[in-house]
Amino acid sequence: MNIVTIDAGTTNTRSSLWIDGKLVAKVQVEVGVRDTAINGNNKALKQAVRDTINGALAKGGVAAGDVALTLASGMITSALGLLEVPHVPAPAGLKELAAGMVELSMPEVFSQPLWLVPGVRNHSEPVGLHNVEAMDMMRGEETEVVGLLKRLDLDGRALLIMPGSHTKLVSVDDQRRICGCATTVAGELLQAITQHTLISQTLESGFAETLVPQMVLAGAASAQRTGLARACFSVRTLGLFTASERNDRANFLMGAVLSGDMLALKNSSAIKMRPDTTIVITGKPLLRDALNLLIQENGFFYGKRIVVSDEQQADMAGYGAITIARERGLLPTHAL
Repeated sequence: MNIVTIDAGTTNTRSSLWIDGKLVAKVQVEVGVRDTAINGNNKALKQAVRDTINGALAKGGVAAGDVALTLASGMITSALGLLEVPHVPAPAGLKELAAGMVELSMPEVFSQPLWLVPGVRNHSEPVGLHNVEAMDMMRGEETEVVGLLKRLDLDGRALLIMPGSHTKLVSVDDQRRICGCATTVAGELLQAITQHTLISQTLESGFAETLVPQMVLAGAASAQRTGLARACFSVRTLGLFTASERNDRANFLMGAVLSGDMLALKNSSAIKMRPDTTIVITGKPLLRDALNLLIQENGFFYGKRIVVSDEQQADMAGYGAITIARERGLLPTHAL
């Protein structure tokens, strides 16, 4: 069975070809819904989806007419995507996500219909200052959560930490339903400070390359004690008055920025973290390891920790989308 999965985000669009449950080809371009916002239309996104699908099919030697199912998730289902699909309110698991899928016919993008996977929002109540911190939403991460829980065969309550341009903290109940999420802009903030402030000179506009635990912990402690802005300037001070290396200073900044994720993890009303909850950490290796270190050294957490390997987290969005489609009845249960 030939399946195409599309994962379109803010800055990138990728299409993958799966044959009989195995990923055989993947194509990515640096076009996303950000281009829709900039251009005022979604022509670039449509072209990106079309090109990546055709590229993946060409690499896999499969004709468009031989594709049995096409699935799409991520920001492609937002108002800036191809079609806005309403968020499913939490708690949302396989059943709710499958029921919320929407079929889209768009021949100018692909000859086969696209099945769009909805995102998830924390609740359906009106949002105001009294509850704004408890509200959050996701588009795309829900398929990754579904895929990862299936791969890990994880049961019981868990909190998934998914760092990237944004850090997603996702609470999951013992029925593998998404109960809520909290988002920080840690990745974007780290990039902005590293490349677009006075600190960029001492960091040579570069990020940490290898983990230096004592510097990560020192940066986090500094931000907790005197605030992120002061900790950031300390990076420059380290460059001027100590023998620290550039990678050391980058680790200090990384720790300072990620300390905000620790505060959100402990205190956000959007996820209501308990100290005994199992924590699953995924994402880029360096951020993954830094967050694991900060949690390990924080006296608040004493639950089980699972650090996901690169192999376990590979192609989670596509894998999760196929899992949701199976629940919808769009493919045989033995297909993956």
